[in-house]
Formats: sequence, structure tokens, C-alpha cells
Amino acid sequence: MAQTLPVSPLALPLPPLGVVRGVRLGAVAAGIRYKGRTDLVLAEFAPGTTLAGVFTRTKCPGAPVDWCRAILPGGQARALVVNAGNANVFTGRAGRETCRLTAEAAAQLAGCTPEQVCLASTGVIGEVLPAERITTALPALHDALSDTGWEAAARGIMTTDTFPKAAVRKARIGGVEVVIQGIAKGSGMIAPDMATMLSFIATDAALPAPVLQALLSAGVRTTFNCITVDSDTSTSDMVLLFGTGAAANPPVAETVDALSAPELADFRTALNAVLHDLALMVIRDGEGATKMMSITVTGAVSDESAWRVGMAIGNSPLVKTAIAGEDANWGRIVMAVGKCGEPADRDTLSVSIGGVCIASDGTVREGYDETPVVAHMKGQDIDIAVDLGLGQGSARTWSCDLTHGYIDINGSYRS
Repeated sequence: MAQTLPVSPLALPLPPLGVVRGVRLGAVAAGIRYKGRTDLVLAEFAPGTTLAGVFTRTKCPGAPVDWCRAILPGGQARALVVNAGNANVFTGRAGRETCRLTAEAAAQLAGCTPEQVCLASTGVIGEVLPAERITTALPALHDALSDTGWEAAARGIMTTDTFPKAAVRKARIGGVEVVIQGIAKGSGMIAPDMATMLSFIATDAALPAPVLQALLSAGVRTTFNCITVDSDTSTSDMVLLFGTGAAANPPVAETVDALSAPELADFRTALNAVLHDLALMVIRDGEGATKMMSITVTGAVSDESAWRVGMAIGNSPLVKTAIAGEDANWGRIVMAVGKCGEPADRDTLSVSIGGVCIASDGTVREGYDETPVVAHMKGQDIDIAVDLGLGQGSARTWSCDLTHGYIDINGSYRS
């Protein structure tokens, strides 16, 4: 049974969603785990749609992750099937068989090969996912697909999410306007190390699979890979990007340097904005969250080191509970910096909250007045800045507070 959870106080409304030419999608209640809500999503893509993807780095991935990794080198996609409520993880041969049967059923409907069908699952680990519930529901769902089914799809992939997540941008390639639109789900078990729980993005741009892959991999590094709710990496994480080519923009060579080509500059910016929007919505829907943290780290020996420091701050239970309690306990930030194993020097470190420098040069700032910081802590968006004073490395990460709501949700997740 799906949990009835109050909508996150940090929730954002869905933006106005349009059509991505070459994409039809929809959702249905297949009774996989939840009662009285949609839990199965199908998307169909135009022939010639190119594919890119990034996946969890966990050593215990779900069967759908293995399936998508195996078909990714083909660079083509005609369909996507996603279910919520059952992650199809640690299900052995039965899990692999469910993937095969699902892909074959969707391929028959889409008129393609099973190797052009992407699969994703999210939910409880260790329970067999009955293929017949999916394959029985797919034909009627396929008949009802619509190019305006984006909101239904965003809701259909939710588990403990309290609001649907979507983002959209427009860009130009060679003077031709293209659309980028995506959905995501994620609320807990979020420390992606690649993506988030699940995210699916489509564009009508005509771009080769290697170009899409380079753009997606780079974009994920500074968005989905910079968020954390609870330091736990899911077994099911994936982000998939589909390019239908329906916009018929001027051809882009497979060999182009996607990260520097001037003809892709506008598209890169727009794609990164979509990824950024979706990633931050996941943090805003962190299980039990009441506040969002933006953590900026500068002065590190490298960008990678700065990222590790930022994630250590965002993952610290003591920092997170201090934020929840609206306690301007900057000593916990210093603790998190010092414990993470990255180069740091107590005597060059400075810490700011809400734009107010609290400590520097190894001690509290002379004349420090806590009043504006206390006021900042009462807000929903908390800004933390750390300057290590060692080099030019920088990074920005995002996290949320830790409240009793997190325990309530996860203590009864399987009930």
C-alpha cells in the first residue's frame, strides 16, 4: 500500500509541460504493489531515437540496470517501461526473466527489438516482480499513449515522493528550436554517485548517441552527483536521455567535441538547467525534509576535493540535525570538514552561514553577531559556504535536513 505522506514544505509546482515531438507516454495502475494509484509507465519513441544513460555505481544493481547497461552501446531506443513499488533487485534469475518478458512485450507493441526497450524499476528490494502484471497491462496502456502524458508519467514513477518532478527548457541548434523535457523521482536512498533514483529526459533534437552521452555524463557530474539526502546510493539509480531527432536541426557529427562545440553551447546550457532543476527537486522532496542546504566549497586543492568536502558536510547527521533544529552550530561544519580525509588546515579555514562569516583563521570572527545567522536558520533555504584557503578548487553541493519524519517513513517503508 502506498504511504499517504504530507507534501513536502519545500515542494515546487510542476512547470507547464509541452510536447516533445517523437515521444508518446502514459501511466496506468497495474497493481504491482500500490492500490489506487498509477505504478506503470510506458513511453514510445520515434524510429531513429538515440540514447544515452548513466547508472548507479553500486555493486548490487537491479536487473533493469543490468539490462539497460547491456543495450546502451546500441545507442538506439524505441520504448521505455518503468514500474514503481518493486525495484526488481536481488531477485536472481526471476528478475532477469521479468526484464526479458517485459522487453519482449513492449517491443512487440512498439514494433522494435527487445534491445531497443529500456527498463527501470523502483521500490522494495528483494521481492520478485511478477512479469504478468506488467505484460498484461501494457497493451491497453500502449493504446492510450499521448504526447501530453508527461504529468501522468511523472506521477506514475513516484514511491515515497510527495510531489511529481519535471523540468523543461528550449534551446537552438543551428537556428532550429529544440525542446528538452524531463521527469524524475527520488526522495530517499539518495547519494547518487551518478544520478538519482530515476530520471528520464527527452529532446526532439537530432544528436548522435555519443554526443548525447558526453553531454549527459558531464551534466550529471555537477547536478545529480552533487546531491545527497541520506548518503545511501540506490541499487536502481539511472538517468536516461532520449533524442528523437524530430526537430530536424542541422546535422551534428558523431566526432564533434560535445563539451566545447559552439553549435551545441545553447543546448548544453539548457540540458544542464533541466538536470539542475530535477536534481534540486529531489532534495526538496527529501524524506521528512523541511529545509534545503546549498553548500559552496572554495579554496580546495582541486574541484574533486571540494566536492568531497561539500558532500561530507551535506551527509553529516550532526550538521543535518542542527539545520533541522535551526541551530547555528558552525562547529559541526568544521567537524565535517576535518573528518572527511581531504586536505584542510584549521588556520586557513573560514565558515559562513547565510552570507555571514562566522569563523576564520582558526577561530571565531571578532565581533561576530549571531543574530542574522539565527534569522537565516529559520528560513527554508540554508546557505553554507566554506573556504579552505588552500587552492583554486571549488564545488557546490545540495542536501537537506534530517528530521524524525525520515525515521517515520523508512521505519514503515515495507508496510
